[in-house]
Amino acid sequence: MTRNLTQEAALVYPQDVEAIGNDVISTHLLIDSSSAGGALSALEVRMSVGADGAAPHFHTLSSELFYVIEGEVQIMAGDRIVTVGAGGSVVVPKLMPHAFGASPDSSARLLITLTPGVERFDYFRLLGRIQSGEATLADLAASQDRFDNHFVDAPEWWSERTAGRR
Repeated sequence: MTRNLTQEAALVYPQDVEAIGNDVISTHLLIDSSSAGGALSALEVRMSVGADGAAPHFHTLSSELFYVIEGEVQIMAGDRIVTVGAGGSVVVPKLMPHAFGASPDSSARLLITLTPGVERFDYFRLLGRIQSGEATLADLAASQDRFDNHFVDAPEWWSERTAGRR
């Protein structure tokens, strides 16, 4: 067996994790594609009770794994909306529209991994600038190709999310 030792192990210490967001939703940047030899991108998302995560979108290059660390999340995967609790996971293949948010009665922590990896840290930094008023939704729309994050209209998702808030 031949071993490939040319790629270094991707390593990030807790004190080096960059966190973006606020008490409602925060994204913790773990491993970007360039650190993992293109194999994957990984992050943790923390959401307060009922908080919206990502709006409906799809990726053309990567599949996405959602692993629920704690709490409960709603995930749109294609034409299905499912609720998944701690210890559960969902893999969304590339090109499938998807979205996620904390369930109406639960906070949540998610590990999200894209494979193969796409440089995504700057995408989440852009979201942080939008959240603080330093960038606009037009900037986000203009970045769809760069970050392989293509937004879609999904009224059933928003109907489900608003129904849970009544």
